[in-house]
Amino acid sequence: MQKLALLSVSDKTGLVPFAEALVNRHQFQLLSTGGTARLLVENGLPVTEVGDHTGFPEIMEGRVKTLHPKVHGGLLCRRDKSEHLDQAKAHGIDLIDLVVVNLYPFEETVSRPDVRFEEAIENIDIGGPSMLRSAAKNHAAVSVVCDPSDYDRVLAAMDGGNEDVLSDLRRDLALKVFQRTSSYDKAISEYLVREAADQPDAELLTGFPDELTLSYARAADLRYGENPHQRATLYGTFFEQFEQLQGKALSYNNILDITSAVYLIGEFEKPTVAILKHTNPCGLASAPDQVDAWKMAFETDKQAPFGGIIVVNQTLGGDLAREIAGIFSEVIIAPCFTDEARDVFARKKNLRLMVSGQRGLGPENLREVRSVLGGVLCQDRDSAPIQTGDFKVVTKREPTEEEWASLIFGWRVGRHVKSNAIVYTKGERTLGIGAGQMSRVDSSRIAVWKAGEAGLGLQGSTVASEALFPFADGLVAAAEAGATAAIQPGGSVRDEEVIAAADERGMAMVFTGVRHFRH
Repeated sequence: MQKLALLSVSDKTGLVPFAEALVNRHQFQLLSTGGTARLLVENGLPVTEVGDHTGFPEIMEGRVKTLHPKVHGGLLCRRDKSEHLDQAKAHGIDLIDLVVVNLYPFEETVSRPDVRFEEAIENIDIGGPSMLRSAAKNHAAVSVVCDPSDYDRVLAAMDGGNEDVLSDLRRDLALKVFQRTSSYDKAISEYLVREAADQPDAELLTGFPDELTLSYARAADLRYGENPHQRATLYGTFFEQFEQLQGKALSYNNILDITSAVYLIGEFEKPTVAILKHTNPCGLASAPDQVDAWKMAFETDKQAPFGGIIVVNQTLGGDLAREIAGIFSEVIIAPCFTDEARDVFARKKNLRLMVSGQRGLGPENLREVRSVLGGVLCQDRDSAPIQTGDFKVVTKREPTEEEWASLIFGWRVGRHVKSNAIVYTKGERTLGIGAGQMSRVDSSRIAVWKAGEAGLGLQGSTVASEALFPFADGLVAAAEAGATAAIQPGGSVRDEEVIAAADERGMAMVFTGVRHFRH
């Protein structure tokens, strides 16, 4: 009985030697389409066009070519059911034993900034996923290959002649197919969501789906998770956002910190340096000169940065590199490093240097998914532009121009600090940060203590609270520390008491109407 293999691929890597082995070592007859068929013929292989096999030509500019009963019947026919075999014979359907298909490069196409919508639509593969799914469903009898890296595995199993080995391989390959088609469909739906976001009914079209499908390719096996006794693996496109120039492989904790650092630095356009530890900023400053920004950020807390993450939003040069090299850091992130900076850091072999990509944020970056008992939580990421026009001065005194700049700076930092969060700033630099405490007053005390430890006075500072002051005591503590202006969401049942406390102390206070809890 003849053995048929149907080959139709976009990625033709390794296809010709694989096809040669199928024909010469395993006596397969080849079916193919379009460019794949031409490549095989050019390399001297006997090929039957699918249109000749089905008796039906390609139509509609190739949109319809493999969607035919002689193709899908040949794939789906169960070899262990006589009625299936009888029907195949009655309708002249030859059984297909092997399918080799990889899909139109949709993801690659839509990643181009200049891609046109019509081009994206034409790169949605229909026949390919259909053949893959048919073959994978019938993997008890049909081998299906969607990844060129599996060609050698398939040939090795065939060469060995062990049916149990081949059966196990077919099951593995079928699983890989359904994972691939799932991720392919997800990429299409995400692209259409992005396109829909510009339409009048965007909110209706881009809302949360009734069913959430998460599909990410394994990117790297990590040495361990947050602790050495926890296993960990990274999935998705994280490494497509960065280029690692040097240093050890990234750890689970590094990846969390880097993610927080990139989101934080994206808030600022002026030359800015931020230092993070355990995903919290422990020092941050903006200044015309990058070295000055670093010095002010580092002065906020000279202890916490040990083993921390440093991120800058402009090219990192030699002068800054020499400043940073004086402390131990785990990771340094920048959009670019000068050769001089790289030479400085090259002496620290384990230090990880990461070039941050300039790609736009995809849907996976615009929403957050966290595992919970029995499921996941999904929410929009807290990334909406800060609308200062919606801020409301609620005290008798308006903030000065300098206080306004300081308040807005602190508000930007505060939404990246774990709740409860208190951030003292002066100008465009942090003076003290209190993070993650059960009580807002405790966060304020820690921020004040941190500033004192660093030798930074809080007289004339401003204070930002990412959520409302529930009582006047938090504001009073800030005033006693030296703050002259405060920014907070407002909305407490005791707002009037808090406002009165500010007025009594001559403070200016701004309500934003938006809170930034971060758990």
